[in-house]
Amino acid sequence: GKCFVYSNGLMDHICVCENGDSKAWYKKTGHFKGTLDAFVKIIQIEGIKSLWSGLPPTLIMALPTTVIYFTCYDQLSEALKSRLGKDDEHIPVLAGSFSRFGSVTVVSPLELIRTRMQYRKLSYRQLYTCISSKVATDGWFSLWRGWSSTVLRDVPFSAMYWYNYERFKKMMCKEVGVHEPTFFIAFTSGAASGSIAAVITLPFDVVKTHRQTELWESETLKIPQRDCTSTWAVMRKIVTKNGITGLFAGAIPRLFKVAPACAIMISTYEYGKSFFSHLNEKTNQ
Repeated sequence: GKCFVYSNGLMDHICVCENGDSKAWYKKTGHFKGTLDAFVKIIQIEGIKSLWSGLPPTLIMALPTTVIYFTCYDQLSEALKSRLGKDDEHIPVLAGSFSRFGSVTVVSPLELIRTRMQYRKLSYRQLYTCISSKVATDGWFSLWRGWSSTVLRDVPFSAMYWYNYERFKKMMCKEVGVHEPTFFIAFTSGAASGSIAAVITLPFDVVKTHRQTELWESETLKIPQRDCTSTWAVMRKIVTKNGITGLFAGAIPRLFKVAPACAIMISTYEYGKSFFSHLNEKTNQ
């Protein structure tokens, strides 16, 4: 194909794999028979460090997104608890939705910058010139291109994720007989709630990938962009071509990446929050 999508559970990368005017960095390592076979062949051919390739741009995007997201969720949850009551079931839905909406909106221009840096090796001066010319031509809103499809995927995902996570967490804490979630409870609740949200919001993930691919083809491979660029137009196009099942393509790989990513992130966060909370209590005594 002309390009391929790489995702690590936190963010996506669209990468070119066709020799055009520029030198392609991607080289196929051979046919993979499965996940374990892929691990072994990649390590043998490219070395173990290659399994962490693309980490710097991932961290540049993931760190501010996660910091804004989790901080906003905690602050909104506390504010809503004082207004709606501690046990109101709408709190995780509202806090999850608004915090994700905010983090996506703030980080969206960085996504555009990262995408441009991926397909062209630009200096910071060249990047500034490129972004400035785009703003001058298309206006400031051009920096938020692709924002709508990301919001349609991430906001419902967060609403369902936090609602189910809080429910699973309370249920498991009650079963075990603890007041605070242990690492295992947070890990299990995160994996389960992440899996449910991932499957339900998969159609929007498919649409986002299609739009990213078309944008990549347009800007990198000089292929004219299609007329139907709205989310619903892309959905209709996918259904016409592949049927309803086309909207749920890649369900298994998405579960394999999202479930552990959600589990690791929330359990680490809960453990860190509990650790520093107890540390502060000891310091203040």
